[in-house]
Amino acid sequence: MKTCRLFNIFPSVLAFTAILLLSITKSVMAETVTINPDFQPDPMVLNGKSGGPKSSDCGKIAATPNQIIQVTKPLPYLKLAVTGNGKPTLLIEGPGGRFCVLPDNYSGDKPEISGFWQAGKYLLYVGELVDGEHTYTLSISKQKN
Repeated sequence: MKTCRLFNIFPSVLAFTAILLLSITKSVMAETVTINPDFQPDPMVLNGKSGGPKSSDCGKIAATPNQIIQVTKPLPYLKLAVTGNGKPTLLIEGPGGRFCVLPDNYSGDKPEISGFWQAGKYLLYVGELVDGEHTYTLSISKQKN
């Protein structure tokens, strides 16, 4: 009799565990975006939540990247710009090193970086200089305007 009860409970526990693992995996894994020389649309626009529990030299960031971009071939010019409700920052870890982009008056108080990008994988953390998490928009463009 006890064995029957165990077999009745086991499928429910297994299903709950699978759902929990899928939701954890989805929240930990960042979206990977492929950037090639003729990517479309231009600008490419991505959205998410900035900030997180981890203190860094680039504000408060999440434990895992918000976005991952894979640049397939060297690009003579690429611009990344972040806008958000808080005070967003942009931490980039890639083949050329680690860069923190802070908001400034020149860029209209939004973190923005442009120039030559070599091929490779770039981990992007959208941080916050103020407490809390805020929505952000990341724009990726090869236009120089």
